[in-house]
Amino acid sequence: MPDLEGVRPFDGGILWRRVSHLDPLEVWNWAIKGVLSLVILTLLTGLSGGALKTFWDIRLIVDHSAEVVLRQVIVNTLMLLALVELFKTTVAYFREGRVKVTFIVDTILVVMLTEVISQWFKGGDWQALTVLCGILLVLGIVRVMAVRWSPALRTGANDIMHNDLCEQGEIQ
Repeated sequence: MPDLEGVRPFDGGILWRRVSHLDPLEVWNWAIKGVLSLVILTLLTGLSGGALKTFWDIRLIVDHSAEVVLRQVIVNTLMLLALVELFKTTVAYFREGRVKVTFIVDTILVVMLTEVISQWFKGGDWQALTVLCGILLVLGIVRVMAVRWSPALRTGANDIMHNDLCEQGEIQ
């Protein structure tokens, strides 16, 4: 045991040398991955709970009309799909260290579509419904633009990826 007594794990000099050799970017990446792991766990918990709640809401068909229950199930399902899109965005950031515009727009599209359907089912104000549909249209255009002019598909003046896809017959 005399060998272990000579080692002090919290010696000020040793600790300062270890801290001074830490890469701040590495610490940042480690912290982000830890936080994102908690976010992913939270999203999985919410997704599981939402799926159980949606399934449980089907029992309301006994007390209420089928139309009311199915409307609730549709809205709940669309919100679950929004959570799936958010989960996909979080996992993509976790893996790649960046977020794709298409993932964010997809998430917002699903949430906005849920809101439009919810307003429609409520018989809401037509002005609000028109504004929501306008936002959906703009987001749809942004989505198409993000896919059409994606940096992942373009490599500059010589669009190699596009040429390869054309040769394979996938794009005309």
